Amino acid sequence: MIELKDDEQAMLDGHYGTGAQIAMKIQVAIGDAYDAPHMVPVTRTHVALSNQEADLWFAEKLVAGGAHCRVRPTVNPSFNWRQLKKVTTIRPEDEAIVKRTHRAYTDIGAIMTYDCTPYLERNVPRYREVISFSESSATPFVNSVYGARSNRESAQSALCAAITGVTPLYGYLLEENRRGQVLVDVQADMSDDFAYQMLGYFTPRLTGFRIPVFEGLHQPSKEALMNLGAELNTGGNVAMYHIVGFTPEAATREEAFQGHDDYETVTVTQADLDAMRKELTAPDGAIDFALFGCPHLTIDQITTIAEMVRGRDLAVPLFAMTSALTFDLAREMGYLDQIEAAGGHIFSNTCMDQPCWEFLYGKRGVTESPKCAYYTKRRNMEFVITELENAVASALTGEVVR
Repeated sequence: MIELKDDEQAMLDGHYGTGAQIAMKIQVAIGDAYDAPHMVPVTRTHVALSNQEADLWFAEKLVAGGAHCRVRPTVNPSFNWRQLKKVTTIRPEDEAIVKRTHRAYTDIGAIMTYDCTPYLERNVPRYREVISFSESSATPFVNSVYGARSNRESAQSALCAAITGVTPLYGYLLEENRRGQVLVDVQADMSDDFAYQMLGYFTPRLTGFRIPVFEGLHQPSKEALMNLGAELNTGGNVAMYHIVGFTPEAATREEAFQGHDDYETVTVTQADLDAMRKELTAPDGAIDFALFGCPHLTIDQITTIAEMVRGRDLAVPLFAMTSALTFDLAREMGYLDQIEAAGGHIFSNTCMDQPCWEFLYGKRGVTESPKCAYYTKRRNMEFVITELENAVASALTGEVVR
């Protein structure tokens, strides 16, 4: 059984209310499942909320029990019904659940960022900082790029950590569990950010859920690193990676493997990435729309879109999703006006995995994100997956051609 401090035991015994008690019960159960010796404090949290009834039921139950976050979390996108009313009709029931979600998480003390890339803006951890993050693109980034310590949390377990202020000591919080397990020798053209999408999606085919150590990658951009982590956690279940000579726990190959030499080596070639791309994408050809921002676009990516469409007319609607901070910056820099003048739209606080995109169901689009295409399959949306620049060019002509 996990050992608890007096304050933690008081939460478990209900002295802080039933909401905190439920959260601590869940934390204790997780700790017992993983043989954690005790809890450790967390200093940051991020919750991948959704507008689904099960998630909302849990949050509202904790609120009703008087729970309030000790470590206020940032939160994942919902959908911005005010902005989306420009392009579609929002069903009353969908608007109602968005408002309920906002109220529940506001009442519990969350910071309502509605952003899936908190690690770039409002919630940036330090090296070795113990945190509790859910969100499939966030956990690889904070663990790998910053060297922070987070397990691959669910929305519910991360919310429990936010409420209790602690998390069980297990998994990636332990130094020995962070060592690389398989060397990935990348022998492919990695000169653009899109290549990292394919590398991330393909790597788990060779490595399974083991921690990969990449060699052959040189000074990837933040967008490349976002892409890599998001696809490692979409094509597989990989919440951490190392890049030799780049990430903070992998100055050398020896450091990445913590001195062990019993690792397997696999090779990724250009042919592998080309085959992965062919498998994931719909065939080139006519499209009905373009959808970008899974994970949320950075200001540099929005700059690319704005510069390509400036003074031109889009052949099909273009939708770009980003954070509220980046949306405001894009507006201040004139990019919002440029994209809207061309017939496109930028939305903040919104995710493609939401019912607000029902007006696109059954249609064929283009995106730069395999993750976007993966999550929308259940919503009957088909995507050609290609580089951001080519996808924008395709939206200008209405057809994907390579």
